[in-house]
Amino acid sequence: MITLTDSATSKVEALVRQEQADDEELALRVAVRPGGCSGFSYEMYFDADVGAEDREVLFGEVKVVVDSSSAALLEGAVLDYKDGLTDAGFSITNPNAQRTCGCGQSFS
Repeated sequence: MITLTDSATSKVEALVRQEQADDEELALRVAVRPGGCSGFSYEMYFDADVGAEDREVLFGEVKVVVDSSSAALLEGAVLDYKDGLTDAGFSITNPNAQRTCGCGQSFS
């Protein structure tokens, strides 16, 4: 399943604190969907609904959930976060991707 770097974990923790209401527990959902210029695209969002077939993993305070169909495509993938002048934001390095597009948001 996907892993988070320390940098990504810290950023997601901060974002969850901003988004989360007192009575809900948000998880970072990472999914692979058909589409994008290379065949598949990544999707990430906060989700309070975790299904019985979802795979879960904890990184510090961050719960990451992946649906069962996306899990195989994300096996060994790494989510990173950078905050620099020329390279800012989240990125996924996926060893299962045979080809990626220039934007880094889709793969095949």
